[in-house]
Parts: sequence; C-alpha cells; structure tokens
Amino acid sequence: MLDVREMEVDYGGIRALRGVSLQVCAGEIITLIGANGAGKSTLLRAISGLLTPQSGSVYFLGQSLTGIPAHEIVRRGVVHVPEGRHIFADLTVRENLELGAYLRTDTPSIAAEIAAIYDRFPQLGARRKLPAGTLSGGEQQMLAIARALMGHPRLLMLDEPSMGLSPRLVREIFALIRHINDDGMTILLVEQNAHMALSIAHRAYVLETGCVSLTGPADELAQLPQVQQAYLGEGCTVGEGEFASGVE
Repeated sequence: MLDVREMEVDYGGIRALRGVSLQVCAGEIITLIGANGAGKSTLLRAISGLLTPQSGSVYFLGQSLTGIPAHEIVRRGVVHVPEGRHIFADLTVRENLELGAYLRTDTPSIAAEIAAIYDRFPQLGARRKLPAGTLSGGEQQMLAIARALMGHPRLLMLDEPSMGLSPRLVREIFALIRHINDDGMTILLVEQNAHMALSIAHRAYVLETGCVSLTGPADELAQLPQVQQAYLGEGCTVGEGEFASGVE
C-alpha cells in the first residue's frame, strides 16, 4: 500500500532522515520506534506532504505522492494524526468532526457517520456540544483519531497517540487502535512507548539517527536483546494478552 524509497530529509539544518525505506501492506499495523530525535515524526510529516524531502520517493497504492500538496494526499486516502493532537480547541466536538470531512462531497452521509462515531466513542457523544478544549487528554486523543476517520482514510498515520496520558488511558487508546485495525484500517504508528506499540503491531522498524537499523515482525524484534535494552528495559517481554480485556 505504502512504499517509501530512500527518503532524505533536512530539518532545521540537520539531516533528519538518511536513506529511509519502508513498506506498509494493506491491513497491517506498522510501528516505528526509536529514541527522541531519531526521525520518526519527520518521516510521517514527509509522507503526508508537510515536509519536502531532499531526495527519495513515496508511493501510495502505486501512485507517487512526491511533490503533491498535503490536502491532496489526504484526498488520496493518507490521513495523519499529528503529535500533540492539534484539535481545534475553541470549536465544539461536533465541529471538529465535521472539519475532518472537509474534502468529502457525500454530505448526506456525514451526519450518519458522526452518529456512528458517537456510538464508538461515547465520551465524545456526551460532550458533542462542548468546546474541544474542555476535554481531557484522553478524550482529545480520541477526538483527533475520530476526526481523522471522518476523512475516510485508507492509511491512518498516528504520531505519539499515548503522549501525556495516564497508563489507564494509554491502554484504552491502544485497544482502540487495535479495534480500528480489526475493522480493516491500515495503520502506521509512531510511538515512544515501544512496549505497547510492539504488542499490537504486525511489523516494526527501528530508527536510529535518521536511519533504519532494524526491521522485522514486531514480536521477533521485541525479543532481541538490543531492543529490550534500548527501548523495553532489559528483560522486558511483549505478550499477546496485553489487551485481552479490550477498551476499559
């Protein structure tokens, strides 16, 4: 579905990505892990057209995205939930959701989909008329994801969805991500919490100083001593039962 080839990006006078290649197949959750400054968020921003690469290419469903404006990339089905959520704090929850569908022309179906969003995210339904800035951190993250879903993505890119959340809310957000994937959504996930990310991902890439240092099945990478020591804590393992109870 997504094919990134030899991506090179300069950011703030620094070569942030150096020859990064990455592939995402339909139906997968792919996670990018790495230390702060490794280039993870930069890669998502380059894919979504928010940054211009110095070289390399991006193909989505066989068509080049290189040089295409960000809004057109959204129209083609690649939707990016940025780090920090970037909800519209002064607008209501419903208005945020409506803005997620700003490129769509099937206006009659939008109201029905918003109603379905409220069923999936009851907290948002209960607060639909409130300014989004009054929501808790976890609710704002749910709103950011729900707003992205209103754009009918084929590929959903999530940047640090657990940032600033309590452990309980982190479990809720990751259970939600897995449920969305179970419904058929392909996901590219950047996440500092490597333990949680590897527990739901099919495959993973490890970025170090702008380069891919390791890639493979997520469960296999989680067993590598260098990954455990650098990102999981020595001796930590990742199990399949992490989200057996679902969303709390």
